[in-house]
Amino acid sequence: TDTFLQHVSSGSEAAVLSSLERTLLSLKVLRKLTVNGFVEPHKNMEVMGFLHGIFDRLKQFLECSRNIGTDNVCRDRLEKTIILFTKVLLDFLDQHPFSFTPLIQRSLEFSVSYVFTEVGEGVTFERFIVQCMNLIKMIVKNYAYKPSKNFEDSSPETLEAHKIKMAFFTYPTLTEICRRLVSHYFLLTEEELTMWEEDPEGFSKNQFFSFHLPCTEVLFIDIFHEYNQTLTPVLLEMMQTLQGPTNVEDMNALLIKDAVYNAVGLAAYELFDSVDFDQWFKNQLLPELQVIHNRYKPLRRRVIWLIGQWISVKFKSDLRPMLYEAICNLLQDQDLVVFFLNYSLPVDDFEFRTDQFLPYLETMFTLLFQLLQQVTECDTKMHVLHVLSCVIERVNIQIRPYVGCLVQYLPLLWKQSEEHNMLRCAILTTLIHLVQGLGADSKNLYPFLLPVIQLSTDVSQPPHVYLLEDGLELWLVTLENSPCVTPELLRIFQNMSPLLELSSENLRTCFKIINGYIFLSSTEFLQTYAVGLCQSFCELLKEITTEGQVQVLKSTSRNGLRTYPNNTILAQLHLQRCCFQSYSWVPGIRTPAYLFGRHSSTHNKHLLLKSEKMAFVCGDEMKVIQ
Repeated sequence: TDTFLQHVSSGSEAAVLSSLERTLLSLKVLRKLTVNGFVEPHKNMEVMGFLHGIFDRLKQFLECSRNIGTDNVCRDRLEKTIILFTKVLLDFLDQHPFSFTPLIQRSLEFSVSYVFTEVGEGVTFERFIVQCMNLIKMIVKNYAYKPSKNFEDSSPETLEAHKIKMAFFTYPTLTEICRRLVSHYFLLTEEELTMWEEDPEGFSKNQFFSFHLPCTEVLFIDIFHEYNQTLTPVLLEMMQTLQGPTNVEDMNALLIKDAVYNAVGLAAYELFDSVDFDQWFKNQLLPELQVIHNRYKPLRRRVIWLIGQWISVKFKSDLRPMLYEAICNLLQDQDLVVFFLNYSLPVDDFEFRTDQFLPYLETMFTLLFQLLQQVTECDTKMHVLHVLSCVIERVNIQIRPYVGCLVQYLPLLWKQSEEHNMLRCAILTTLIHLVQGLGADSKNLYPFLLPVIQLSTDVSQPPHVYLLEDGLELWLVTLENSPCVTPELLRIFQNMSPLLELSSENLRTCFKIINGYIFLSSTEFLQTYAVGLCQSFCELLKEITTEGQVQVLKSTSRNGLRTYPNNTILAQLHLQRCCFQSYSWVPGIRTPAYLFGRHSSTHNKHLLLKSEKMAFVCGDEMKVIQ
């Protein structure tokens, strides 16, 4: 490192790059050794000396970055070295929180000075800021540093760390951090606003892929939660200064208001007792949703997001019609609605009332469907489908007059999404709610619905990895709402045998599907599939739990023998033979005679008619058990 600093002064790029490579290699080794090489590293003077020295080295390297421009070949290596120094601290804190206690004060001073004061101007870069914020967050949130409610029950190490934290996070420090987070790091940048104008969907998709935005929001949430009594008045004061309309020509004022609204949304649960949100909604937020000026778009987007954050926290049910009215207007603005769909729809929460929503159902459903057709990004289509699914689920059968257009469009969307399995998962979820809403009328969807189920539940097709769970749920819902079993619906049961062989977590749903077929059309179904199904059950019995074996017996005994065609009884007898075999090898378990008696007693009279076959099939196994 000293060699690198000397070469920087001399201006030799090749020498600087070579020394940086050696520094990186040495630092990687020291990182592993420091973090993983000692049980109690705080007792080793060399380890602690190295860790304390990191802060001085970081300052030196950051100052060097002033003289090494972004186009310099050494810049990338320099930033990687700085980040690696911070990773040493983060890893050490994660693995040895109490050994890190002597470093808490200096870590907080260093991070806060570079991120929240003028010290960092001109030398910091995004990834370094993120690392510093993570360091602050880990110290604030670390459970090892939080004493129990009864201080006497806490360890001396915990109390010492807590004392250092409390001494550092004074009112002025917390106030400055809060204000700086909101007024600096929460602001939309010029680059982000330009991206929004040029590609609203792309911005909606990518806005959280930048490093700093999620990190700053998480840090704000953690600090506000930990020190809410101190920071609540600070945030309320910031809210108070922004009451009333904002001049649309003052873009900076609009962005500041957007940032403050962001903070109020993130801290919704902490502000529950301090903000009269209902009055604020009527007097401040609702009028701002009605401002149609182009420059107000970011703020309208933030307002609808803010309402989404608060609606499950503190929002009177009587105000929902006013909100629905506002949403119907916003849905006609494709640019805005992209963001609205990502964050807020007041139909997917506990306080939703169908009667309040019904007057707006036709308008909202129509506009959502139009949006689904207009948007091009796969993620956005998934969000729209999620919203449509929520609406259909909530209003249930009352959706029937309005779904014709969606029913016609979904086959086209399914075909277009051949390479996008996650979008197809969203389509399956929509179909599940659609079938439930249509009830017996869902039979009209079979030309599209049954091939979808066929593909989603066919384990020989690669997409089943993504579609199987939702496909099985759709299959079950289709059976539950079917007035009868059609030949096409019966044919897709060919997929069941490979599904049973998987013995996966979807086995319970498979049993429900089997029972559904038996209840709907037992004679036709069992004449076609009884033998093959019982053979699959025989293989399954060797691998599943007792509960699963009981489900097998229920499916074959309680339901299957009601029609008692000859091939069904033979299959039943074959299955019972497998039951005897599987149980005879499990020590300490109840005998198959018990389970058979429990789940087949009502049908013994039918088996007695075949007593000779019963003796032939089961005789040897009974001898083994006895």
